[in-house]
Amino acid sequence: MLELRWNPILKQWIIVATHRQNRTYKPPKDYCPLCPTKKGGLITEVPAEDYDIVVFENKFPSLQQDSPEVTEKDSKFFKHGKARGICEVVLFTSDHNGIMSEKPLSRYIKLVKVWRDRYRELGDKDYIDYVFIFENKGEEVGVTLHHPHGQIYAYPFIPPVIEQELNSSKEYLEKEGECLFCKTLKEEKEDGRRIIISNDSFTALVPFSASYTYEVHIYANKHLSSLNDFSEKEEIDLAAILKTILMKFD
Repeated sequence: MLELRWNPILKQWIIVATHRQNRTYKPPKDYCPLCPTKKGGLITEVPAEDYDIVVFENKFPSLQQDSPEVTEKDSKFFKHGKARGICEVVLFTSDHNGIMSEKPLSRYIKLVKVWRDRYRELGDKDYIDYVFIFENKGEEVGVTLHHPHGQIYAYPFIPPVIEQELNSSKEYLEKEGECLFCKTLKEEKEDGRRIIISNDSFTALVPFSASYTYEVHIYANKHLSSLNDFSEKEEIDLAAILKTILMKFD
């Protein structure tokens, strides 16, 4: 089963994807589906003996371009939706035991360029409302494969937290006449106690109202709306900030 279900209490769409229960979990130590396919070895997701950075569609996606039609009819209370979207996997390196914080800056720059390319292509599709780039790390958050990788979800709706952020920023703009995110960065810089690192284009900080231990936000120093607005200099500066933050985490 793959479909969206409307939660009227939280006012948000929930993705139901029962087939994900069958995804690969802790494969044998001598086999990783995200490693290159070695000569004479088992075939992996990458049919090449080596690679740099690879992107492919998730084999067990939460959203599908060819998502099946919803067969059950809506009632006056229960509403369904088609789970049409795209889920991609991004392999950061062919090195199974690679530690990203130890990789050179050039690796991060390539990765940011890949993110921008996928953000642009996926975001241009008329049925996509939001492109979310992320990485889960550790079994505690559900990671089933430990090869260095991230994911990209292209949603047919705006996720609830993002929607709340957008609504808050619109309300603040209407009331105060300025960008809420720019104002937040300005106030954090003036306070200075939570700034981790800053370069020409970006500032990394622990927010005043952090919800999680080690929560870090990265703000553009000038008003940027998306990855589509980046210059080449900003690609490099974001890559440098990401590498520094990962090194500090590790």
